[in-house]
Amino acid sequence: MPYLHTSLPEYPIKRDMWDALAEETRPILVYGMGNGADKLFSRFEKYSITVSDIFASDGFVRGHSYRGMRVKSFSEVREEYEDFVIVLSFASSRPEVLEMLTDMNEKYDLYVPDMPVADEGEFFDREFFNTHYGEILEAYNRLADSDSKNAFSSIINYKISGKMKYLEGAYCTKEEMYSLMPLEDIRSIIDVGAYNGDTLREALEFFPRLERAIAIEPDPKNYKRLAKYLEGERRIAVRAENACALDVPCEVAFSVSGNRNSTATATASHESRSINIPAITLDSLEADVDYIKYDVEGAEARALLGSRKTIER
Repeated sequence: MPYLHTSLPEYPIKRDMWDALAEETRPILVYGMGNGADKLFSRFEKYSITVSDIFASDGFVRGHSYRGMRVKSFSEVREEYEDFVIVLSFASSRPEVLEMLTDMNEKYDLYVPDMPVADEGEFFDREFFNTHYGEILEAYNRLADSDSKNAFSSIINYKISGKMKYLEGAYCTKEEMYSLMPLEDIRSIIDVGAYNGDTLREALEFFPRLERAIAIEPDPKNYKRLAKYLEGERRIAVRAENACALDVPCEVAFSVSGNRNSTATATASHESRSINIPAITLDSLEADVDYIKYDVEGAEARALLGSRKTIER
């Protein structure tokens, strides 16, 4: 798909997706349940947004309920409502799910809200944009090429509007992303938020001369999956750390969920529990490294500050 060429929203923003939903007169239906839906309903309460129904994909409905509402199938709500608005409550990168959402977006008024993974995270709404506009503009102006500026502005527009077209307009394949890197020169990497080793496997696919890696994963369940994968990995030398990456060595409360939503946080969701885990800085590893991947769920600034000397090297 060709890029959707965009510019930053005009400052100040007076209306975002939450305002639009609060003003909506059609029935609002939530697609999906779980932790994402919990956060979504909390947000709705702030704006006095009323939800008419909640539904799941056909074939996934088993007679269960959510917040006192029977979870219906998509076929049921299509038969029941003539015109309605859909708000997505989950994230996915699976091709078949993205294809389904694209089809749904073409036929219905679909919102895909950008919600913080960490419980204490801020929403990127009109208030956030207006408050931080100077910093957003500075970041935009520091980008060196038109494709980067377009991707940046598309993501900003998506966060404000909740519309898929902006995400689709800034999309590129993994092959396109990795083509920007000097693949032959990358021999050492640090994988921060290594999950079950998926990024390491991807790195081995794209970096032909990769020799060694440091894999950092804080969630104990994910770390066990990572360790199991590394037991059979013989192509490169890997050092694994069951920790999170911050700007100072310490212990932090960590919300454990055994999936991609694990995060350093002061509170735990209904599907997680909180434990104390060690935090390290990347600089303390004293590693000579060519590439660092960060997937740190809201702790990006602190993880980067703890990597300053490593990045300078």
